[in-house]
Amino acid sequence: KIAEIYKQLYPNDEVIIGDAHEYLLNHYQDFDFIWASPPCQSHSRIRYCFGFRGKRIRFAPLYPDLMLWQEIIFLKHYARCDWVVENVIPYYQPLIAPTFQLQRHYFWSNRIVPKANFAPDNIRKANIAQHQNRIGIDLSPYQIRNKAQILRNCVAPEVGKYIFDNFFNN
Repeated sequence: KIAEIYKQLYPNDEVIIGDAHEYLLNHYQDFDFIWASPPCQSHSRIRYCFGFRGKRIRFAPLYPDLMLWQEIIFLKHYARCDWVVENVIPYYQPLIAPTFQLQRHYFWSNRIVPKANFAPDNIRKANIAQHQNRIGIDLSPYQIRNKAQILRNCVAPEVGKYIFDNFFNN
């Protein structure tokens, strides 16, 4: 459903539906820039602290998804292009130190991006309308569950543009 919404919002983009992890392995050499954002739920401090360690256990414990670390190691050693892997700051000590941090995200990359200050995104207290305004995407016409989570998972557009500009305007 999310891919179909993306196609409607960005009709000129090519959308590939499938296993992104496998796609990266098979097509990394086809790109001049790679941005990867592996699933963050198993690394999230919010899920761990509020969902598992909180007063009411809402989520069962689970293993951290190691695809994050696989993709970082893989790109470090095989990618001949510029690349960035984005994820949340985990509840545990990262297995690989991030290259840089912006806002509430860690980034691993073949380049260092200078620190910059961005307005806080207030993801915990914002409602869906505020998230949509922050990201610049209106999901109200679509019948999908977890709109707030989908929007919270987005890197703020100004952060992504800042990273992109540092790669291609220097």
